[in-house]
Amino acid sequence: MNSSEIRSTFLKYFESKGHKAVPSSPLIPWNDPTLLFVNAGMVQFKKIFLVEEKSPFDRAVSCQKCMRAGGKHSDLENVGHTARHHTFFEMLGNFSFGDYFKKEAILFSWELFIDFFKLPDEKIYVSVYEEDDETAKLWSELAGLPDKKIVRLGAKDNFWQMGDTGPCGPCSEIIIDQGRHIGCKRPGCFVGCECDRFLELWNLVFMQFNKDESGTLTPLPKPSIDTGMGLERISAVLQGKTSNYDSDLFEPIIQDISSLSGIVYGSSKDADVSIRVIADHIRASVFILSEGLVPSNEGRGYVLRRIIRRASRHARLLNINEPCLYKLTDSVINIMGDIYPELKKERERTQKLLRIEEESFTRTIESGLNILDDIISRVKKVGIRVIPGEEIFKLYDTYGFPLDFARDIAMDSGLSIDEEAFQKEMELQRQRSKGEEAEVKAWADIKLPMFEIEAEGYSVKTEFLGYDFLETNAVIEVVLEKGRLVDELKEGEEGELILNKTPFYGEAGGQIGDTGTINSENLSVSVIDTKRVNHNFIVHHVKVMKGIVTKGAEVTCSVDTQRRKATMKNHTSTHLLHKALRITLGEHVKQSGSVVSPDKLRFDFTHFDAMTDGEIKKTEDIINEKILENLPVKTEIMNIDEAIKTGATALFDEKYGEDVRVVTVGDFSKELCGGTHCKSTGEIGLFVVLSEGSVASGIRRIEAITAKTAFDYLRQKQAELDGIKSLLKTENPLDRIEKLINEIKFLEKESQKLKTGTSKDMIADALKNAYEIDGVKIVKMRQDGLDHNELRLLADNIRDRLKSGIIVVTSVNNSQGAIVCMVTKDLKDKYNAGEIVKNISKIAGGRGGGKPEMAQGGTKDIEKFNIVFESLFDIVKKTVTS
Repeated sequence: MNSSEIRSTFLKYFESKGHKAVPSSPLIPWNDPTLLFVNAGMVQFKKIFLVEEKSPFDRAVSCQKCMRAGGKHSDLENVGHTARHHTFFEMLGNFSFGDYFKKEAILFSWELFIDFFKLPDEKIYVSVYEEDDETAKLWSELAGLPDKKIVRLGAKDNFWQMGDTGPCGPCSEIIIDQGRHIGCKRPGCFVGCECDRFLELWNLVFMQFNKDESGTLTPLPKPSIDTGMGLERISAVLQGKTSNYDSDLFEPIIQDISSLSGIVYGSSKDADVSIRVIADHIRASVFILSEGLVPSNEGRGYVLRRIIRRASRHARLLNINEPCLYKLTDSVINIMGDIYPELKKERERTQKLLRIEEESFTRTIESGLNILDDIISRVKKVGIRVIPGEEIFKLYDTYGFPLDFARDIAMDSGLSIDEEAFQKEMELQRQRSKGEEAEVKAWADIKLPMFEIEAEGYSVKTEFLGYDFLETNAVIEVVLEKGRLVDELKEGEEGELILNKTPFYGEAGGQIGDTGTINSENLSVSVIDTKRVNHNFIVHHVKVMKGIVTKGAEVTCSVDTQRRKATMKNHTSTHLLHKALRITLGEHVKQSGSVVSPDKLRFDFTHFDAMTDGEIKKTEDIINEKILENLPVKTEIMNIDEAIKTGATALFDEKYGEDVRVVTVGDFSKELCGGTHCKSTGEIGLFVVLSEGSVASGIRRIEAITAKTAFDYLRQKQAELDGIKSLLKTENPLDRIEKLINEIKFLEKESQKLKTGTSKDMIADALKNAYEIDGVKIVKMRQDGLDHNELRLLADNIRDRLKSGIIVVTSVNNSQGAIVCMVTKDLKDKYNAGEIVKNISKIAGGRGGGKPEMAQGGTKDIEKFNIVFESLFDIVKKTVTS
């Protein structure tokens, strides 16, 4: 069976058993900040298993895209060195949410394996948790497995738990014996051995307990089933292969890598490792890029960057020294594109980003790689296995060479790095840094006292009323000064306040925080900034202008209305801009950051090239058309899954709750957003792009202004244009400026001709006054005001007319004396321009030298320079005759 048939057979089998076929969720989890990437089939059902969400079905089956690279479940370092480790893989799984349990799960798995996949039952073993007599008995009764094929293992191998607390239970793995010729080949090799002979194929997890903080296990009222089987592994087994990389999921990719490198897979152990790394990593890269992620230096983007660069390095080990990964994207898409259509849709963007990242990597890391290779050679030569951390730190400090990247390369060479020494060097560098001396503001560390607040037992939750009101009454719940809980703030002091409710928007989602006032009868407080620290707290950074702030005080909160409304206009404009860019540039455009303030907006987005003037104009036109249409801006609270299904755009790096706020602009734009917005687009008034530029590989940035700020900007530009018209005395300044530029260029050329003697016969006078030594003509000439280039050009012109001889030209320019000497080719073996200039410069109190045909020198001593020029022939004569 090929992999497509295996995937289809699995899904159809469980559909026939009453399971709902659920599509794979994205690799990037929508609403789980605990994960970098989805790493198991159960992740999209996590809330159902935790009873936080009710499922519309009791049984489900899926083929889930998974990634294990970065975080505690990372297989990155093992990829390429084994037959079965991958970063990206597909997990086949069936799930029961309080419906069937152990008996049915075992029956389903056995029937699928024996009757549909036709696996030989004599090669099948199972492992069970050592205390799980029930599961052992079921395997014996339902599958007829003898006791010797039912292996009991400890909690490390056969007891699963979601976290330190919560749902957990025993698990049972179905294992195939691949034969004595596979693995360690030890006589005692059996289930539990780390080699590949007894290969785990399918893990059945029986969620039947809830574990509390004390470790006590309580039976769940409705036990559940979570199973997982890697498609790559079962495909290899069913296709008679002992390595996943020999299956049809990898074979075409490996063939293309071999074609690019000219190295046949299987011909070299080291080359095989590199080929497997590239094959695995190009699959991972194509899938992650298809979901809109871009390489970066943090979080998921950094994992992606590390995967791409690791593959690129292994390509270099195969002597592929130019970008090549983008050439392999079609290999992946041809295999997987029909199952995952987003791969085809994002093909062009994926190829461009891969090429950009590889080119960037080559430029920044090439020198570092050569140095690291040299370090590894030296370490091996002296017979040690640990690379000094100080050496790796130098690489990091000089070339930005990442530690984890160096670690990968060291491991490939059988070495490790002294990371303790590396970290010591890092700490010394931090201490040397000036930034280490800077005072850390309590406001910047406002997250720290939140733990103290919670630990003190405060049941504080700020209710945000700012969507509907710009002024509200409130009670001060918490008072902080420099990050410490205090009883009061006095006049002139700064601190932080947490209220029971507030109209002030706390900085989040790119929108900056509100400012304004908090007052009462004897109190006046200026709100300098506002931040949303977590889901519960909105913190107001304040300065007391009059009175004393105390906990429990009743106050009136007033937002700076003009500032807030300007911010709202800019925030709604970012939504219009996002959609307009997708229309102008293509659907590959995705938001990758923004800053919304009252003065302007900044919007970062994925795109590869600088926008043309025409593209910027088209984008502006689209937005201003929507402003003129005065489209209604509506907000509603929806379930996140429902919102996504209705077409709302979500940002991968944002953390969303179960219920989200959806902002809809007419029929033009729909996004998940917690920010504040206009009631209609007409309130924006006007939209103007100030600039467009690059901020990183594949990331562009637009800065823009709106409303009165945009109007004032255009009025200023009009005033500047009117001034130019008045100065040039014309209504067509562009034509007049173009004409002036051409005139300036002409005059500059004429000036250069005058200086270098090509427009009048100054050279003829110099040739006429030439001095002869032994039949060799020596021409001298002084033309002040020339720079070095112009002086060389003058010497060239004299040489062209002299045909044979020695030329010495001088010039005084900006209080510097310059000398150029040339010797025609026919005389260079007899006379040396470098020696002539060296002697002249030395006498003039300067320095000089050069080649036999041409040399130059100079001096700051103009008085000596003038004397030297008068006796130049004598100096040259002494030099050439000595």
